[in-house]
Amino acid sequence: MADSAPADNRRGGFGRGGRGGRGRGGARGRGRRGEEKNEWVPVTKLGRLVKAGKIKSIEEIYLFSLPIKEYQIVDYFLPKLTDQVMKIMPVQKQTTAGQRTRFKAFVVIGDENGHVGLGVKCAKEVATAIRGGIILAKLSIIPVRRGYWGTNLGEPHTVPCKVSGRCGSVMARLVPAPRGTGIVASPTAKRVLQLAGITDCYTTSRGSTRTLGNFVKATFAAIGNTYGFLTPDLWEETEFIKAPYQEFSDFLSQKQRK
Repeated sequence: MADSAPADNRRGGFGRGGRGGRGRGGARGRGRRGEEKNEWVPVTKLGRLVKAGKIKSIEEIYLFSLPIKEYQIVDYFLPKLTDQVMKIMPVQKQTTAGQRTRFKAFVVIGDENGHVGLGVKCAKEVATAIRGGIILAKLSIIPVRRGYWGTNLGEPHTVPCKVSGRCGSVMARLVPAPRGTGIVASPTAKRVLQLAGITDCYTTSRGSTRTLGNFVKATFAAIGNTYGFLTPDLWEETEFIKAPYQEFSDFLSQKQRK
């Protein structure tokens, strides 16, 4: 009698018979790899001008000292940025329940051609701290002024003058060097100067340079001071033009399409 019973593939909820398509990886909506990345929708006036092609280069933003609030603006103008995680250190806070440990990441970013940025981010996880540090480094990216030692032949290769920066007890000083010297600095300062696009430079430092966070910040401040020093070649009369927000006010007054 058992032999004459029809063979039923459905076995009362056990086994895989008759339940085709239960395996992972089917058309269940998980892991849509073919889907494209979400398109950037700017939320600031500067972002709208950049996406519309009204601003041609990041130097126009620096010219009018416009604050960058969206990291996509930097990605738009500088697609070849390189990031370097300088240090990841645990920091602790004493709470009533005990100690709360978080991770602090120092990230330097640059294109090795006159742009460098520094980001510091603290988060519960290392990956989150690095990701946030990269975004903050993009938002803080600055132009680097380069110059010559001696004759002005070829491309600029060193800092234009002696500059220094401070953070805490650390003082970092950059001194122009002849072409071919290389970067005479500790590994920390050397990597920051390489990402900034400086090929020849002497450095000197004072204070507790083993505190890497303050040392990186002091070096970054010194690089930022290269445009803060007014040399005679910058004494030319400036032609004043309209700021982007004023020039494209009609475009900005239009309602943004969603």
